Amino acid sequence: MMLGVLLRKELLLEMRSREILVSMVTFGAAVVLLYAFSFRPSPDILKQFAPGLLWTVVLFVSVLALHRSHSLEKEFDAFSLTLTAPVDRSTLFLSKWFGTFFMLLISQVILLPLFFLFLQLPFPSMPGAFIGLLILVDLGISSVGSLLSGAVMRARVNEFLLPLLLFPMVTPLMISAVKSTAAVMESQPFSQWKLWLQLIVSFVIVFGLVGYLIYDYVCEE
Repeated sequence: MMLGVLLRKELLLEMRSREILVSMVTFGAAVVLLYAFSFRPSPDILKQFAPGLLWTVVLFVSVLALHRSHSLEKEFDAFSLTLTAPVDRSTLFLSKWFGTFFMLLISQVILLPLFFLFLQLPFPSMPGAFIGLLILVDLGISSVGSLLSGAVMRARVNEFLLPLLLFPMVTPLMISAVKSTAAVMESQPFSQWKLWLQLIVSFVIVFGLVGYLIYDYVCEE
């Protein structure tokens, strides 16, 4: 019940202003256009590097959503007031996690068609596997990102610390995502990329549990 209330609050704050969502889509579209003009003379190379380009866009866009998840409450000192409420800190982490996850999904609904359209790439022939992969990786980015965003929230240069800490932390996740996406786009059998998917699932479970268990300490002044 409380999780639903907190999650609704997270989404309503953004839906009313649409500040970050517009920024995420605009920035992502600009990067996709840059890729389109850079790789147009060599479509074969583009197909080879498309999975890496896709997840680079997603990772850069996610930083905007992750920073926003705590920065607004920091500006108005609303986060401290939230901590005084009879709300379990683990539930607060889940609301931040899933709130960021939904923001990533909404931005990808807009950016993915642009990515495949501008780069003139066919949509993967296994759409179910591709969409499932997107959801799992988004959960992984959101889990570790929400944890780090809360940890650096009170730092003076948190906008610089967040990507500095996030990018090394999600490197195993990004490598697994690129490998799995390449396999899906090439319609390889599941047995050939099962290991990468298992690494993604393990990443989501580990950082989801870590965030759930230690967010109480992250929230302390």
